[in-house]
Amino acid sequence: MVKPIREFISSRMQSFRYAFAGLSFVLRSQKNSWIHATASIVVVFVSLWLRISLVEWAIIILTITLVWTAEFINTALEAIADLASNGEQHRLAKVGKDVGAAAVLIAALSSIVIGILIFGPPLIERLGF
Repeated sequence: MVKPIREFISSRMQSFRYAFAGLSFVLRSQKNSWIHATASIVVVFVSLWLRISLVEWAIIILTITLVWTAEFINTALEAIADLASNGEQHRLAKVGKDVGAAAVLIAALSSIVIGILIFGPPLIERLGF
């Protein structure tokens, strides 16, 4: 009974190592990840400063997560497209990369709209406009 539990824990630990390796890869190799990181930090500080509600926090966290998830999926698609095309220009590899980039763009643009909706009124009030 102990051995299956040990194997289960070991395999879960390995899964976490793979996930952290992916996180590290994205942060080291994707310039846009630093833009997302900076924006995420600014949004968290503005949220704290404006003392947004718990529901607004939930929306902000989901929005940040959506943008990061899109970036990670886009990076995975790019790597798979590069692998499948052996570094050669291939029309379908380009389509995959372009669609992945569009997903990040959609997530980023929607996050801006959500930010305006959540931060707009309290910012206007706080700044006295």
